[in-house]
Amino acid sequence: MEMKGVKSKLLFVFFLLLACGLMDSCVDTRKTTYFNGVSNGTLSTNTPIPISVIQRNDLLSITISSLNPEASAFFNTLTNSPGTSANPSQPVPMPGYLVSPEGTIQFPILGTIKVQGLTTNQLKETIRSQLVDKKLLTDPIVTVRFLDFKVTVLGEVSKPTVITVPDEKISLLEAIGLAGDLTIYARRDNVLVIREGKDDGSKVLKRINLNSPELLSSDYYYLKSNDIVYVEPNKAKISSAGRGKEWIPIILSGLSLGIIVVETINNNHP
Repeated sequence: MEMKGVKSKLLFVFFLLLACGLMDSCVDTRKTTYFNGVSNGTLSTNTPIPISVIQRNDLLSITISSLNPEASAFFNTLTNSPGTSANPSQPVPMPGYLVSPEGTIQFPILGTIKVQGLTTNQLKETIRSQLVDKKLLTDPIVTVRFLDFKVTVLGEVSKPTVITVPDEKISLLEAIGLAGDLTIYARRDNVLVIREGKDDGSKVLKRINLNSPELLSSDYYYLKSNDIVYVEPNKAKISSAGRGKEWIPIILSGLSLGIIVVETINNNHP
């Protein structure tokens, strides 16, 4: 009778610990879906696509065209054109104009141009005006693009990554999708977006709730170049990584062994 009592207690503790482990691993499904409670219908939004401002260390593509192709070709010759690196382990520089720490670029004939703080459209007009004023080209067409428009997605996503955006337009949801979507342990109600501030090097922090339809009209629905998206783990992930979780398999193994020993003794001593 005593052996049966010990066995019953061990079984009770075994199933109690097992139940606790299962409860800790449970995740509220309402917190794992996007846009909770959103019904069918049309949602009117006027979400503007953010205009990126040129900053130090940006890499720009600037091309010129006009009615005189030969004259235009001279302005399309880049000083940092691509070549073959002597060291295969070192990346080959991309063609483009690298904005200096002083916020300037060196452009053929026009010389030093201050570009930091300008939008691509403003830089287009600056270059076009100088080409016309100096009678270098007639009716030039200037195209300016970012070559290093990228966003970074970190934290509780399937594939943390740096995403290069060739068309300079990407939404927060697209970035998360390209990172393999959020894991089951991600906090969808508290996604952090870190954005470059003004020229003083400051950072702007914004918390986003993916469960809310307000995201669709947020200024952070579309990301800017160099934005960092960080997805926090939820309590279930944090608790599963705790020291207590490490001991549960050991305890369960010990209890299993104890039950086997009691069962063996009980069979040998009916």
